[in-house]
Amino acid sequence: MKTMASSVFKKKKAWNFFVYALLISICSIWLLPFVYLIFQAFRGESSGMVSYILPKEWSLVNFKILFTQTSFLNWYINTVIIALFTAFFQTVIVLSVSYALSRLRFRGRRLLMNMILVLGMFPGFLSMIAVYFILKLIGFTGPGSVPGLILVYIGSSGMGYYVAKGFFDTIPRSLDEAARIDGASRAKVFYKIILPMAKPIIIYTVMMAFIAPWGDYMFASLITFGYEEAYNVAVGLFTFLDREHINNYFTVFCAGGLLVALPITVLFMMLQKYYVEGVTGGAVKG
Repeated sequence: MKTMASSVFKKKKAWNFFVYALLISICSIWLLPFVYLIFQAFRGESSGMVSYILPKEWSLVNFKILFTQTSFLNWYINTVIIALFTAFFQTVIVLSVSYALSRLRFRGRRLLMNMILVLGMFPGFLSMIAVYFILKLIGFTGPGSVPGLILVYIGSSGMGYYVAKGFFDTIPRSLDEAARIDGASRAKVFYKIILPMAKPIIIYTVMMAFIAPWGDYMFASLITFGYEEAYNVAVGLFTFLDREHINNYFTVFCAGGLLVALPITVLFMMLQKYYVEGVTGGAVKG
């Protein structure tokens, strides 16, 4: 009996060793680009691409060039403005739509949900050209790209109701009914009772709404079409990688990439607990 138990223990130990070794290998491969980015951002001996990873000379010169010789600060401010406005309006819209679809029963509700589900299967870039010409007609391209991007990012926010609705479905309806009996309106039930209990899904929604425009390149590059003052950080930093600049600005690009990734990483690490709660809570019901 002891021999059998010992054999099972050894097999389990060997399996655990294999699993941990595999996970460590995958994690190392995943982290390698980020480690490379950090090392190149602080490399001071050459500004072009090199064949080695560890810098021979550590320096902050790339960050100095980034803020003094480029428009990075303006791009960063544009990105922060777009991300903050998008996060606020998109969160309000998503939570409102999710609560309505979770609690209200009205004619066409199921049809509406099915239509949103079908439309969500089509990639967003299919409508890029049409959206571009609409924005161009109302002056939201080029110099007006910042409000144009905000408008685009919040335009279809309600279609992302799935996770938030699933979370609201887990909150007992008896709370709504009790408040309604006491004379509370639907809006008061939502703001005074449901939202204080929905902190994880609120944080999850804010994070997703903030992160999406932070690193967007495809649509931002389309509607700015070369107007440098309206660039976000993704479009601006990509200009450092063209044939004319890459030999002189590669390490500067890495420094900018590090500054772009840092706030998102810190935000995610601080709010990881609520993010996981929001995802798992919203996945219970659909």
